[in-house]
Amino acid sequence: MQDYVSRYEWNAYRYPGQYIRLKQENWQKLHHLWSNPEEEPQQIETNQTLSAFEKWKSFIKRESVQEFVEEKDEGLPKTEDELKKYFLDKLFPFQLKWASSTLADVSFIDKNIKNDNKLKYFLQRFPDTYLVLYYPVFSLKNVPIDGEIILISPIGIDIISVVDKQPTAKILAGDERTWITEVNEKQEKVLSPLIALKRTEQIVKRVLATEGIDFPIKKLVLSRNNEIVFHTEPYNTKFIGKREYENWFAEKRKLVSPLKNRQLKALETLLKHCQTTSMKRPEWEEEQSFTMDNNP
Repeated sequence: MQDYVSRYEWNAYRYPGQYIRLKQENWQKLHHLWSNPEEEPQQIETNQTLSAFEKWKSFIKRESVQEFVEEKDEGLPKTEDELKKYFLDKLFPFQLKWASSTLADVSFIDKNIKNDNKLKYFLQRFPDTYLVLYYPVFSLKNVPIDGEIILISPIGIDIISVVDKQPTAKILAGDERTWITEVNEKQEKVLSPLIALKRTEQIVKRVLATEGIDFPIKKLVLSRNNEIVFHTEPYNTKFIGKREYENWFAEKRKLVSPLKNRQLKALETLLKHCQTTSMKRPEWEEEQSFTMDNNP
């Protein structure tokens, strides 16, 4: 996300698979509790008298087996579909945590991110075979450059510009510089999303080329709420308005595949060229201080 440090930046091969396993394990746990309301949830004991170093070791262990859902809730939903949404909403803060911290460093999350429905859409509605870079900030020759949303699947990369206007608006695709939004026959010029898409595409191609990675890349303008009116689509670009959306979304959700090595390599390479802004965790500072104080 943006310029936040993340677990995936630290180890792009380990954490995606670990996240998937933890998610599956905790969904099974929650579903079992929901299906067997007569059982009592397991109680987790904590020791409040640990030293700073012991706390740090405990912290590392706790991070590796982090529970998404810690205890039974008398207000659990009544239906399984509602339970799935409940679980995904409980999972969201955990996803933000891994996407904004490592064991040693942490980034301060903008409060708007925690209520970002667009981010939730990409994290909750797509299968875990997709990896998401959410408006990453690339750093090329020490120059920060904002990118669009990047969706990495086992078979290719989609660079996505989301254009959602009020439901009554039409989006008229124009030239590469300006488009038009139309509401009740009133028109307003807006900056074309193709500009940011092309910029991000050029960066992604350039970065992947440094590692000799050849991965199909497509550009996409996505509007779930509005019709996109156009005559032709530019090369290697798709316009998905509300008329095309359901078929496109169904096709994306049909992709069933384990994470692939080339996919993870592409993620690792892109993250290496992203800017990060972070600080040391207080726990890390305590552990470093403890180690130095106890050196002979």
